[in-house]
Amino acid sequence: MPDRIILKLGGSIITDKGSGNAGVVRENVLRDIAKTLKEFSDIPLLLVHGAGSYGHPQARQYNIQGGISGENRRGVFETHHAVSFLNKQVVSMLRVEGIEAVSVHPFDGMVASGGELSGYCLENLKIMIDLGIVPVLHGDVVMDTMKGACIVSGDQLVRVLAQHLGMKRIGLATDVPGLLDADGSVVRELRRSVAHTIRIGGSGSIDVTGGMQGKIAELLRLADMGIGSEIFHVSRLMEFLSGADHGGTRILPEDA
Repeated sequence: MPDRIILKLGGSIITDKGSGNAGVVRENVLRDIAKTLKEFSDIPLLLVHGAGSYGHPQARQYNIQGGISGENRRGVFETHHAVSFLNKQVVSMLRVEGIEAVSVHPFDGMVASGGELSGYCLENLKIMIDLGIVPVLHGDVVMDTMKGACIVSGDQLVRVLAQHLGMKRIGLATDVPGLLDADGSVVRELRRSVAHTIRIGGSGSIDVTGGMQGKIAELLRLADMGIGSEIFHVSRLMEFLSGADHGGTRILPEDA
């Protein structure tokens, strides 16, 4: 059986995140992704997508990351409603292309403590993947034992799911060709021991989950557990799925 794969679709590639147009899906990009995934339908797959323009504005408006009280508790509904609507559109477009995709909302079954996922049941995901069903999770708001609620990024989900589901390959499709150094060149390999030498540029769009810096932080934690991951431009998705060189960045354990 082919290796199990976690594929994360960045919010900036599936939504118009940078122009201030909240709630705009890039249907052409999603359609192309779905068609490519259909060509690799024999691969056991779990999908995670970012919130993009559907979740970050609401989370920032209600200051979800600062914790929940009576004054901003409406933000739990507003944020979850926004990202769930995006997830529904992603799943619908995948299904149009014949992919057996099913929505799975972190809000419904995960709990955090101080912003870190601390409680979850993943048996349902294992069963889905074994049956050839593609679970589609997303960045979401979840209840938090210390803060009331918090935002869990798609990147944190990737780390937790890869660790506990025994996924063999982890890929993050983005709108850049990989991790870019200060001179704009792609960092082809990154390990914890040299991470401090890389200067990562920030994003100009709203991102309450840390942007590229947050992404790298989560993937280095994954590498610390002995699990590698890859970042590449979405246009190179076929290369990633086929195991070819996608020209992006590999985040590797120290001994790899």
